[in-house]
Amino acid sequence: MRMASIGGLPVPGRLWEGTLSEERVERRLAAIFAADVAGYSRLMGQDEAGLLTRLRAYRRELIDPKIAEHKGRIVKTTGDGMLVEFPSVVEAVACAVAVQRAMAERNRATPEVQRIVFRVGINLGDIIVEDGDIFGDGVNIAARLEAMAEPGGICISRTVLTHTRGKLDFPTEDLGEQALKNIAQPVHVFRVLAEAKHVPESAALPLPEKPSIAVLPFQNMSGDPEQEYFADGMVEEIITTLSRIRWLFVIARNSSFTYKGEAVDVKQVGRELGVRYVLEGSVRKAGQRVRITGQLIDALTGTYLWADRFEGSLEDVFELQDQVAVSVAGVIEPALQVAEMHRSAVRPTTDLGAYDFYLRALAVFFPVRKEGMFEALALLEQAIAIDPRYGPALSWAANCHLRLVRDSWAEEPGKNRRKGIDLARRALQVGENDPGVLTYAAHVLAGFGDDIGTMIGLVDRALALNPSYARGWFISGILRMWAGQPDLSMEHVLTSLRLSPRERMGTPMLAMGSVYFFKRQFDEAVSKLLLSMQDHPGHPSSYRFLAACYAHMGRLDEADAIIVQLRAITSQVVPSVLPWRRPEDRELFLSGLRLAAGEAV
Repeated sequence: MRMASIGGLPVPGRLWEGTLSEERVERRLAAIFAADVAGYSRLMGQDEAGLLTRLRAYRRELIDPKIAEHKGRIVKTTGDGMLVEFPSVVEAVACAVAVQRAMAERNRATPEVQRIVFRVGINLGDIIVEDGDIFGDGVNIAARLEAMAEPGGICISRTVLTHTRGKLDFPTEDLGEQALKNIAQPVHVFRVLAEAKHVPESAALPLPEKPSIAVLPFQNMSGDPEQEYFADGMVEEIITTLSRIRWLFVIARNSSFTYKGEAVDVKQVGRELGVRYVLEGSVRKAGQRVRITGQLIDALTGTYLWADRFEGSLEDVFELQDQVAVSVAGVIEPALQVAEMHRSAVRPTTDLGAYDFYLRALAVFFPVRKEGMFEALALLEQAIAIDPRYGPALSWAANCHLRLVRDSWAEEPGKNRRKGIDLARRALQVGENDPGVLTYAAHVLAGFGDDIGTMIGLVDRALALNPSYARGWFISGILRMWAGQPDLSMEHVLTSLRLSPRERMGTPMLAMGSVYFFKRQFDEAVSKLLLSMQDHPGHPSSYRFLAACYAHMGRLDEADAIIVQLRAITSQVVPSVLPWRRPEDRELFLSGLRLAAGEAV
């Protein structure tokens, strides 16, 4: 049989030329240890007989006993090297370190030019076994790693590092991805520093002031290396999409991808990258279908905050990547904000900044009710007092004033209207490129009567900045309804629900019920409005639309009962703000309320 040499080890030529007999093929996963003597030819030229004698002594007294101790099996030896199989990668690395340390100790009394020094390469991979010999890329990579090692050194693949992390306390040096001869894909290589030393844990990076997240490389669960590009592309799309959320600090791809292929400790990732949250996931392909899973984790506590899966067809890979990225970003944004709100709520009230007051305000804003609206406004005013140019607080405070006027809770509606308009315009001045600020300021100004087309343009700009902004799509739906575009309004509200399926359902149901009302599809409107009332029992708008609905359906007793409930929430049956631009929409709403209340309103 023709033989080829890899790192001093003879390898059958048929490894490349053909396949092994199917009858005798056995495959298994194994740790492969390849070693050779550095400078073997030079040492042979100095003292051939003496070198062979010393090598036999080293094997008999040191190397073979260490291999046996660590449960290894010597597959083959040559004059200057050996190939060993281990059932455990931990044992393989421990054996290599023990041998190299013992050899260094023995060589101390030997002149440097006469020292026998080994190089070791270790890989974990699939091997083919035939007649006691082993073949395959797993063996070839180990031999290439051995050739890369320095005299007295050990080189390992990333796979080996991943499986020994936390189990062996040997420091390593990252040599990066290396193109190895006759190996199709680059191999990430690490050098093991065999000298025992304590490696202090690196200090945790400080957390940024705003919420921070790292998206780790997704695992390719398909068993198909060709799908690595798809998994990596998916993560890149998610990172890009999350980066459009201006209040979120997102770790760049180059940092998060250093963990590719590793079994990571999420808490360690959080410390090393200085992030509060970590997103991890996997991709599994079956035929032309693909399933993507994702999990959002609090890196400080290890708590899972959110998990979901997405499925689609691979017919258009890039479109699927974009869809998943937008969907993941859409559900992560509210999940992160809820987590931040909960975290802020338990902080001492003596240690609050503008951002904390803002988060506390969001926490009490929903479900919509009179007391909560005043409480939210007071918190937002404290945030603005600390930072008068804090765009999100300005826009949400403006929104509170709109709610107080529209829901007839304001004691001085004219004063609240003026304050709301002023706050919204200030928000636009400081947050012209912030999707959230643009959206809520446009909502308030449109609600108070500004040109609806201009305000829709502001929301469109917000969505161009962040296409996965669920609340942006929702407010766009509201403004389209006010503009008399019910079909487009419904489309945008449904888009917001796809992006944020865990959104409190009351507000979207109210929007959908309102659209059905203006389309005169009263049965569908009633079902949505009833759902809205369950989630927001203190919100007058649901009662007003439902009463008008019942009245137009001729169900006057039910309409009267809803009016009674409405009066318990607010003294005004008709709201102070009628934002619908089409006269026929306003008349449909007002005529329904008149019928329901049985009086001129």
